[in-house]
Amino acid sequence: MARSLAAGRGLARHAQGSLLRSLADAPSQRRRQVAFAGVFLSSLLAFIAVGAALPVLPIYVRGPLHASNLDVGLVVGAFSLTSVFCRPIAGRLADHRGRRIVLAGGALAMALGGVLYLLSDSVLTLVAARLMVGVGEGSLYTAGATWAVDLLPVERHGFALGVFGLAVWGGLSLGPVAGELLRANSGYDAVWALTALAPLAACLIAAVLPAPARAVSASGPSRLALLPRAARRPGAALALANFGYAALAGFVVLDLRSRGIGGGAGVFTAFAVAVFASRVVLSRVPDRAGARATATAAALIEALGLSLVALASSLAAAIAGALVVGVGFSMLFPSLALMVVGEVGADRRGSALGAFTAFFDVGVGLGAPLAGAIASFAGYPAVFLGAAAAAVLAAILAALPRQAAVSAHLLTARSPR
Repeated sequence: MARSLAAGRGLARHAQGSLLRSLADAPSQRRRQVAFAGVFLSSLLAFIAVGAALPVLPIYVRGPLHASNLDVGLVVGAFSLTSVFCRPIAGRLADHRGRRIVLAGGALAMALGGVLYLLSDSVLTLVAARLMVGVGEGSLYTAGATWAVDLLPVERHGFALGVFGLAVWGGLSLGPVAGELLRANSGYDAVWALTALAPLAACLIAAVLPAPARAVSASGPSRLALLPRAARRPGAALALANFGYAALAGFVVLDLRSRGIGGGAGVFTAFAVAVFASRVVLSRVPDRAGARATATAAALIEALGLSLVALASSLAAAIAGALVVGVGFSMLFPSLALMVVGEVGADRRGSALGAFTAFFDVGVGLGAPLAGAIASFAGYPAVFLGAAAAAVLAAILAALPRQAAVSAHLLTARSPR
């Protein structure tokens, strides 16, 4: 009897201790939830600004500025030039200066870019505005993705990356609609005002969020590495897979028009909807099925969808192919990113993700002209078959074991200095 009472008292003390720990953790849990919501909202606002400019810039360059199609390409492409270089640097700063300051600074740079849009009266000043927006977007995206991962436990890192991606795709879906409505009803200045005010609001939100604790390596600051080993193979796979995105964005309308089918814009919309919906429904898959298996399957699904688009003889078939591409493309980024963050410590997470996300811009930047060259020499269907082949290569890269790299990282982490 006495033994039973002692055991009961022990269980009661254990339960009381667990309850007290839960109560102590509750404020921390709430702070993390608030921070995650704030990071999501800041990123959504910033990418609404990015999306709002997309359909308006070509019309503005060809219309009020009376410039050429070449100038349209220069203005639109200038964004990626600074974005691709700033991502690794922003990741490094996020590791050593903190996520919040880099996210807020990136949003502020995007707001300044919006002000430059408002003041632009030439292609040169518009290119300057795009370069500034690229600096801001590269910084904001890298810090935001890293912060989102920091806020959830390791078994939910894939979920964090997937949900963060919803902010990006949500902004890129809502932004063009808002931009075109403002242009049609209120003129260009209203669009440029949105591209300045939305990131400014993002900056203010980020500035008041609870700052995350900065992870510090036991060995002190590591040497500057703009292309960490952990980001190389997943990044190359991402760049190859982005060939498919470039192919759809640049040539699906022209392809279907050349076949007398039409409706290419609807095909790309179907792709965007599939990306967004898949992120909502399948956001937990990389955590549960594993990053490498998910990335391999996603790349093969993308290749299948691109092949369907290449062979489509009707609008319905092309839309079906685009939906399949969207499902694969949607899951590829978070699973490859999960491979990256799984190989580095929290103190190097920003640097690794910054380098990895730079491959997104590399894939689009190289994929678009390559797709144009293929279209010129072999026709539009060959563009999508070439993109499907690139996606298969991405699947092979994702499937290859990374045990050697992981072992080297662990040995380095454990060895005394």
